[in-house]
Amino acid sequence: MLRRAATICLAALLALGGCGVQGPPPRPAVVHVSPSFDTMRARPERGIVVRAQGGTLSEVLAYTDGTAVRGTLDAARTTWRSDWTLRPGSEYVVTATAAGDPDGPATVAMGRFRTRPAERTFGLAAIAPLPGETVGVGMPIILDFDTPVRAKAAVERALEVRTTPPVEGAWRWTSDTRAVYRTRRFWPARRKVTVTAHLAGVRLATGVYGAADQTFGFTVGRDQTSAVNVRTHRMTVHRDGRTVQDMAISAGMGTTREYTTTSGVHLTMDKGDPVRMISPGRTEGDPGYYDVMIDHAVRISDSGEYVHAKDNVWAQGRANVSHGCVNARPDQAAWFYANSLRGDPVTITGTTRELDWQNGWGYWQLPWEEWRRGSALFSEASKPSRPLP
Repeated sequence: MLRRAATICLAALLALGGCGVQGPPPRPAVVHVSPSFDTMRARPERGIVVRAQGGTLSEVLAYTDGTAVRGTLDAARTTWRSDWTLRPGSEYVVTATAAGDPDGPATVAMGRFRTRPAERTFGLAAIAPLPGETVGVGMPIILDFDTPVRAKAAVERALEVRTTPPVEGAWRWTSDTRAVYRTRRFWPARRKVTVTAHLAGVRLATGVYGAADQTFGFTVGRDQTSAVNVRTHRMTVHRDGRTVQDMAISAGMGTTREYTTTSGVHLTMDKGDPVRMISPGRTEGDPGYYDVMIDHAVRISDSGEYVHAKDNVWAQGRANVSHGCVNARPDQAAWFYANSLRGDPVTITGTTRELDWQNGWGYWQLPWEEWRRGSALFSEASKPSRPLP
């Protein structure tokens, strides 16, 4: 009787998998970290990748010199990637925790590695706006690099512009050493913007890496725009939706291309009081030569155009007699000078000479879709994909 009961119990145990009989143990997840731990010459441009096999990642911590490395976990929670490239010649410590079967133990992978040092480095030579500057709503972000950039897509991927809420914008390469960021529409007024060039570890060529990241911030000020009508000889300044100045002006006489004011969307670039203005391409004694000091001059292009003070009130509001600048009554020009920020739009209409988009900061001359085509990432996305081997 006991033997029969034992047989029934054994059969039940086998059928139900219970009563003290153990199934296969829970399987722990396997964690793979790239670069591999103890590597001494990891490639900075590849970043850090952590993957969980047979489970999901619950936590990934990565540090270098006590600074946390930012990273992103995918929707499946199986892959974590560092957001940016890594600093050359630096040690990184990584701790990754993953869970496999629900009742199984967690897997913890911990280790360190070093990135290879750079043979040569590159970085930023100049920036605009300046850190902490308050600018106009048309202001571009201009980054000048200290060496020609061939790997433009890699560098552009490392450029981050942050504002809350986000504003649509795009980078455009205007040369091998300059990248310019323009928003689709003018910046919203009174907005704080942070720019970070995550260049550390970006690879330009064999052995050539970005040495360090650089971050700066600026503030978009009030919304001030100006409209200049060369035919009616008027300049109207609007601020936050209302007219704050109506000025009689005189613009370029238009007898030659040089003396024709350019039509288009200009931006105020800098200013001086006074500014020395010398006729280009002429020497003293030549017809049309001048060498004068001009008060309250606000520059709006690279071709010598300013909004400035001039006491020829007989012409202002009536005739265009200048060499290409927009001049106004001294007291009104002084007001415009005092109230201008870099990046304030000045739109000029009524002439036969169009502002070239590369003249000064004439970037708003390009339609948005054309502007975007100057992005290395736009060009990269437009390339036809290669068939898989």
